[in-house]
Amino acid sequence: MTNPFYDPYAVLSKVYGQGAHLKRALADTPVEELHRTRTVKTVYGVLENDAFLTLCLQSVAPKAPKQAVRIVMKIALYWLVFLQKPKYMVTDTAVALLKKLGKGGAAGFVNAALRAFDRARVALPQGDEGLAVTTPYPLYAIRRIRRAYGGRTEAIVRAKSCGVTVRFVRGEEAYLDRPHIRTPFPHVYIFERFTRDAAFFAGDYTFQSVGSIAICDVVEGCERMLDACAAPGGKSVLLAGKCAHVTACELHEHRAALIQSYCARMGADNVTALVKDSACFDPAFEGAFDGVLCDVPCSGFGTVCENPDLPLLKREEEVDLLPQTQLAILCNCARYVRAGGTLYYSTCSLFPEENDGVVGAFLKAHPAFCAQPIQSPLPHERCGYGIQFLPDTAYGAGFYVAKLRRV
Repeated sequence: MTNPFYDPYAVLSKVYGQGAHLKRALADTPVEELHRTRTVKTVYGVLENDAFLTLCLQSVAPKAPKQAVRIVMKIALYWLVFLQKPKYMVTDTAVALLKKLGKGGAAGFVNAALRAFDRARVALPQGDEGLAVTTPYPLYAIRRIRRAYGGRTEAIVRAKSCGVTVRFVRGEEAYLDRPHIRTPFPHVYIFERFTRDAAFFAGDYTFQSVGSIAICDVVEGCERMLDACAAPGGKSVLLAGKCAHVTACELHEHRAALIQSYCARMGADNVTALVKDSACFDPAFEGAFDGVLCDVPCSGFGTVCENPDLPLLKREEEVDLLPQTQLAILCNCARYVRAGGTLYYSTCSLFPEENDGVVGAFLKAHPAFCAQPIQSPLPHERCGYGIQFLPDTAYGAGFYVAKLRRV
């Protein structure tokens, strides 16, 4: 049998060492299928608790070990603290893996450190610094959430994913004997666990976040729809069900290929995928669309429940620059909306500066547009111009959407 730490180590090495996204690392790494659930639980658990595990590691290793050893120790500490596995078993497994990886020189240190580890000696900081250790959110993100949502902050950052969201096209009855949550959207359910089968490849269902579905629910059906930042294609496919034709744009060729693949699997033959920079004006698109959706690149902190690796990839200075890019895309795509048409702006961010802040700046510079009221069956908060879904009440999803009519 494979060392139970080996597969998690292989996945986490790509995340920590190569900056890979967790879901892509899981997809690209061969893992033992018999124990895939255990591997997935471990890698998600390590990343969700990265700051706390780092603190635990510092309690037994004041000098940070090299990356490979650090990853093995974080896996071991996660099994000790959160899975409550016997210390002798965890220690022996970690040492055996290090020897297998050619890191036997660190085996003695790791053996001694893990056997000496005592959870009671790990002192947690207070206040928001403590939240930054015991949740996946970095301190700068918690402070921004605190400014926006006050006393609700802890509930937001401690919210957990409710499971796997599945949107069915047909055949859902065959799966509803499994534990699930019925969402307010038709044919959309959240399952504790869900492994894709042949019906996935036949286009009978797809995986799509409940926040993404909520955004599409706000969009009105029309003749010509532009999805300006469309990859991987979930929104384009869903919008294709209520729009005569969808043009889906994406900046990079490989991501446009993802849209085409998604549409082919789901049988959405009324979607055209194009490689195009939505921040750059295309005269051929001017006034050509009844509806334009700008689901802009954003910080993504509304999806931490599903993507615990995200905080590792987002630096605060990069987040500070996002509203400028978001506004540029929104201003450019506004030129593509026909008179009387609708422009939609959405993010998966919790930060007002990326949401109402961008929309407010846009409306100030574009008096031909005005914000429209929005209704959604998914619990939400009303903002100045749009609505905000928050993780503690919206099944772990943090999304924003505004609807702007060209008058």
